[in-house]
Amino acid sequence: MITGKTVKALYGLVLAGGKSTRMQQDKGGLVYHEKDQRRHVYDLLSGCCEKTYMSCNREQAGELKEIFPVITDSFEGLGPMGGILSAQQLHPGVAWLVVACDLPFLSGPTLHYLIWHRDPSKTATAFRDPTNTFPEPLITIWEPGSRALLEQRREEGHYCPRKALMQTEVALLQPPDAAELRNINNPEQYREAIAEIRQGRPAGRDIFPAGDNRSLTPEG
Repeated sequence: MITGKTVKALYGLVLAGGKSTRMQQDKGGLVYHEKDQRRHVYDLLSGCCEKTYMSCNREQAGELKEIFPVITDSFEGLGPMGGILSAQQLHPGVAWLVVACDLPFLSGPTLHYLIWHRDPSKTATAFRDPTNTFPEPLITIWEPGSRALLEQRREEGHYCPRKALMQTEVALLQPPDAAELRNINNPEQYREAIAEIRQGRPAGRDIFPAGDNRSLTPEG
């Protein structure tokens, strides 16, 4: 918890996704909340980060840069790790709240909860995944110091951000609602998610104790 402390600025990074073999279309273009999922996650992050960017590959950049501030992958074939490293390369002095675009149940209050419990002395602050087994790397605050770890992993040929978190000091949190961390990977799951959202699954409840001071002072 970082009440009253000066911390590094926090930028948001939406991992824009791409054509998924299982989904058979671009996950970022799916609509759950009356706008495509890329825009939905971008708006969530813009509500709690100083700046927010869309992480994408070169094929996507031409279209997306007309709509969003874009960071194009500088590292080919690394998946999400390439997106994180590309953002850190562009702005090395800030922390990055990284969120994948295939998480339709994720709410603004849950992101604020993660930020409120951020520990800048650790490499990262992350939730446990829905199985309560591993850290969830794609709803994580990566501190500036994490860049050295990710670079080392890349040089060694290891590109899994979850395994990187498992090898370092992380502030690991129990999510307020583990169901919000579910990702959607195929058409059947998409249809089920749409049905659940239309049935009015509650999201975004107030999860902070009364009287908490959540102000942060970024250094920039």
